[in-house]
Amino acid sequence: MSEIQPAVPAGYADFLAGLKQRIQLAQLRASLAVNRELVLLYWGIGKEILVRQKEDGWGTRVIERLSKDLRSAFPDMKGLSFRNLGYMKAFAEAWPDESILQQAAAKLPWFHNCVLIDKVKDPVVRAWYIQQAIQNGWSRNILVLQIEADLYRRQGKAITNFQQTLPAPQSDLAHQLLKDPYNFDFLTMSSDAHERELERGLLAHLQSFLLELGIGFSFIGSQYLLEVDGVDYRLDLLFYHLRLRSFVIIELKAGAFKPEYTGKMNFYLSAVDALLKHPSDQPSIGLILCKSKKRLTVEYALRNTATPMGVADFRYLEALPEGFKGNLPTVEDLEAELGSPSKGTNDDDVNTE
Repeated sequence: MSEIQPAVPAGYADFLAGLKQRIQLAQLRASLAVNRELVLLYWGIGKEILVRQKEDGWGTRVIERLSKDLRSAFPDMKGLSFRNLGYMKAFAEAWPDESILQQAAAKLPWFHNCVLIDKVKDPVVRAWYIQQAIQNGWSRNILVLQIEADLYRRQGKAITNFQQTLPAPQSDLAHQLLKDPYNFDFLTMSSDAHERELERGLLAHLQSFLLELGIGFSFIGSQYLLEVDGVDYRLDLLFYHLRLRSFVIIELKAGAFKPEYTGKMNFYLSAVDALLKHPSDQPSIGLILCKSKKRLTVEYALRNTATPMGVADFRYLEALPEGFKGNLPTVEDLEAELGSPSKGTNDDDVNTE
């Protein structure tokens, strides 16, 4: 006989939902607090090692002994390997000021910080990636991808007319969201690929495409149909940006930028604002992606344009001609000729707890 459930009083569902939200928030805060304490512990250990090396001349052998003794004392605790002690020391060198450390790096998981120590030497650039990782919730793998794709150098570099066509702070935010060039290295295409081939390639790799566009882009459709005066017009790609609260039209051009592209984009933006834009939405934005561009030509083309748009380059991996493929050496051929780079590698040198 099944147990009879008691009647649910009025307001119970809202009460339960509120408790769930509070518990989830508490769990999140607890995990963040644990991470913060771990990062600060590692920083403190690294700082002490630096002091001992400077004042007492501790060398590698002492640090190896320290790792061994710590692991013996705390057998259930990970992160006390010789290699990780080295990261702690480098971490303390990178962040000598504890107050700045707590405002930035202590908010990231430890292995995010290890990635930044390994791959980003400039402290200004490192701080920028930290803020982006915190703001966008990047995983470690996404952080690595963004660093290797040189996002810092590309973010906010598209040529736009946003200062003249959008109110502040919308203009600044929109400008920072656009890059130049866009990196579509997940595509391999021939050098004479047409716009539709490029569009199909981007749609086939939509997740990678959205990652390259950045946080906040929501895909609406490709070849999106607009009817104006009984004539059908199709937008290459249409998105909605959740943070900007505006539609974003992307037009793909397989060749160099031409001034007349801005006229067509101006028409599309006006049509989207009239036919799709909600009264609470911000003005729609256009992005023209070209294989190449000349800066002065783009600046002149945008100067007196009334609708907000930007122009940027894109790049992808160009496929090799068929005749060349069989003539290139394989990885195995190169290793046989030069000697495998893996020979003589000690596994202990590359493993991290």
